[in-house]
Amino acid sequence: MPPKSPSRVELLQGTLDLLILRALVLGPAHGHAVAKHIQRTSEELLQVETGSLYPALHRLEAKGWVDASWERSDKGKRARYYRLTRAGRKQLAAEQSRWEAFSRAMSLLLAPAKEKLP
Repeated sequence: MPPKSPSRVELLQGTLDLLILRALVLGPAHGHAVAKHIQRTSEELLQVETGSLYPALHRLEAKGWVDASWERSDKGKRARYYRLTRAGRKQLAAEQSRWEAFSRAMSLLLAPAKEKLP
């Protein structure tokens, strides 16, 4: 197995669902387009492998957060397109709120200390 690029970071557990839901806010997309969107938007820092992406899409579909249907792609090939549902939008808002709170807490903890520990 080739070594991982030091310019890429590992996804924290639980963030893949959030990233997929966020990508689908832009409209229906097939799995490859979702993965490419995440990669491009993260400035190539995040790369979602097929072995993680499709099980996550199926899990989101089973939870009712996305719907899927077979359609023709721009290239005329049959592809499974995923769409965000109303429940998915609600879940995205909840997960985004939790992530923003976690991110703020981490920023505060990682900022240079202004006082000493008790």
